[in-house]
Amino acid sequence: INTILISFKDARSESFVGLDNYRFVFTDHDMLTAIRNTAAWIVLVPLFCVIIGLTFATLADRLRRGEAFAKSMIFLPMAISFAGASITWRLIYSFRPQGFGSNIGLLNGILIGLGQDPVAWLQLQPWNNLLLMVIMVWMQTGFAMVVLSAAIKAIPDEIIEAARIDGASEMQVFRRIIVPSILPTIVVVTTYLVINALKVFDIVFVMGNAESDGTVVIAERMIDWFFTSQHAGRGAAIAIVLFVAIIPVMIWNVRRFREQEATR
Repeated sequence: INTILISFKDARSESFVGLDNYRFVFTDHDMLTAIRNTAAWIVLVPLFCVIIGLTFATLADRLRRGEAFAKSMIFLPMAISFAGASITWRLIYSFRPQGFGSNIGLLNGILIGLGQDPVAWLQLQPWNNLLLMVIMVWMQTGFAMVVLSAAIKAIPDEIIEAARIDGASEMQVFRRIIVPSILPTIVVVTTYLVINALKVFDIVFVMGNAESDGTVVIAERMIDWFFTSQHAGRGAAIAIVLFVAIIPVMIWNVRRFREQEATR
């Protein structure tokens, strides 16, 4: 409630300014860029995490040996903090202009080894946004794989064997039995990933100057206006917009839970 009140006040929360802060949120160039980038994050990150996680879960379950080891290796990035993972990937994307030392970045090392010029990956707009999303996909795919793998193992073997006896191919079994059976779990995983993508901050903050690189997101703008620019009103307005954006996701998830409970 206090955050809502602050969102209608000036930078020092001393006097009311009406809807000026909300007008800023939806008209400022950096804020519009942040909204666009965040929309891309909440679509692409969950999409790739679920697809790759489901693929790994399906393939890992077919291993006769080493299933636990393979899943552990894929899940391992989940143990790293967002800041730590960002620093690791910053070294991978590292770029140094000519005259500022040798390029130590893994990607540029490969390019130089192939006789190509190094690339300033994190300044390559708009592709640098996708490069930052890769970090979250790398970290969250293991979570999606573990949860989806548990859901797949809960499917009765009799159903899958009956489908195979009836002549269904492995792809048909996957599309018409496995995916529909674990759909509620896919919804839960997707919801978790969407919320994580909505509030992403660490990755964007650690990887460099978000404003000049065009990688700003809503949560990063909120922190910047609240603590760096010392404008409580705008920071609070962005926080309220972020909160409101999450509500539809939660309502949809609750409805799915209720529908699932009604069928039991």
